[in-house]
Amino acid sequence: MNVFSDTAFDGHEQVVFASDPDTGLKAIIAVHNTNLGPSLGGCRMWPYASEQEAIHDVLRLSRGMTYKSALANLPLGGGKSVIIGDPRSQKTPELFRAVGRAVERVGGRYIVAEDVGTSPADMEQIASQTKHVGGINDGKDPARTGDPSPFTAYGVFIGLKEAVRFKNGHDDLAGLRVAVQGLGNVGYHLCRMLHSAGARLVVSDLNANSVNRAVEEFGATAVSTDEILFIDADILAPCALGGVVNDRSIDKIRARIIAGAANNQLEADRHGEMLREAGILYAPDYVINAGGVVEVYYCREGRPVNETNKHIEGITATVREIFERADRENLSAGFVADRLAEERFGKR
Repeated sequence: MNVFSDTAFDGHEQVVFASDPDTGLKAIIAVHNTNLGPSLGGCRMWPYASEQEAIHDVLRLSRGMTYKSALANLPLGGGKSVIIGDPRSQKTPELFRAVGRAVERVGGRYIVAEDVGTSPADMEQIASQTKHVGGINDGKDPARTGDPSPFTAYGVFIGLKEAVRFKNGHDDLAGLRVAVQGLGNVGYHLCRMLHSAGARLVVSDLNANSVNRAVEEFGATAVSTDEILFIDADILAPCALGGVVNDRSIDKIRARIIAGAANNQLEADRHGEMLREAGILYAPDYVINAGGVVEVYYCREGRPVNETNKHIEGITATVREIFERADRENLSAGFVADRLAEERFGKR
């Protein structure tokens, strides 16, 4: 196993390996940067093919959280945790209590929340062992369920509309064809918003029930997971796992805008420049999918939902600044977003 030589290592402040023989827990916590405040990021449970793959994932995801929180103007740093395991068959309450004990040992430098493969119920188990957890429903506000996915989807939706405004001169989505890859919690909520705005949806997911639900509720057209990235659409919204924009896919992407919820959609930074050269406008994922982390922060602070939504709506101005600066300086949107984030969190 390598940490320092992994391509995703970026001066991370702390990487912690946690295990618990009684529950079978094998987890990694990565704290990337705490210049602006304690690191916050979700706990992902995934059946990684190797321990090195898990290390690489937690390193790149934690770095992304630093940039996300900085561009969302939150007093937070970036962190992430991963559990090596299959969330469909290996979850137990005891396992997540062991995660809570591991988080507690980090001493408040990392705040955990839900992510791919984990849920608000899992966070409740973690919270029995540590106070350093977000995404918990305290029952005080009926507008909050402990699930940040509707807030993530809201940020993606308004970021997507700003991309349409920049590309088309207006943000009217009526009649536009949007290809949504991935119909998990965030993807589903995004589809609902897009449908309400008059967009025509094309969807794909490995879960046939999720696809059928979108077809029935939103009149979506279903295509295979192999087709979704390359159909003729106005907008491509990746809402599954990352790395879908790569050397193998860029030449075949027909959408003119990419704006989705998935983290790390670009397999490498250079793919942002390749998109620019191809005339495809890319809304950096960690800018527009920050609604969830905003919600976790405001929920922990005990502040109302209307303040959360108002903060999320600030994504519009950030996206506009990135697009305008990228256009003015002939740079990719991803490059400009990175530089803007680094200015905010003071990268050394």
